[in-house]
Amino acid sequence: MKKLSLLLVITAGLMFFSCSKDKKSERFIILTTPIWTADSLLANGMDASGPGQMLEKFKGDAKFQEDGTGYFGTYTGIWKLYADDTEIIIMPDNEPMSFFCDIVELTVNSLKIKTSAPNQVNPSQPIPIRMTFKVK
Repeated sequence: MKKLSLLLVITAGLMFFSCSKDKKSERFIILTTPIWTADSLLANGMDASGPGQMLEKFKGDAKFQEDGTGYFGTYTGIWKLYADDTEIIIMPDNEPMSFFCDIVELTVNSLKIKTSAPNQVNPSQPIPIRMTFKVK
């Protein structure tokens, strides 16, 4: 599992540094303009934002800075849009893994992303995660 996490971090780093854009897209501007506030943080369709739960550290505000840094709840780190701005990778400084997310919705008022996390109980069935944010 540690080797897989290390491989994911290395891959994420390579993707981050190889996918640069000079021109800012409309989606980049929409994402980086406001401060976002977590609206719902779901794992397996259930709220996972409470104390000790899987998404507790994402609770609160998120800010995606134009320079690719930011904060995401209690995390700080770097982020990058890729795949024609339909996906985002979030790489917290203090976590061994990165979060590869599909952007389900991005408007001036709403950000909805989905991803999955390893399931320690049933490794063949990852845990689906959905996070929604609104403008603060």
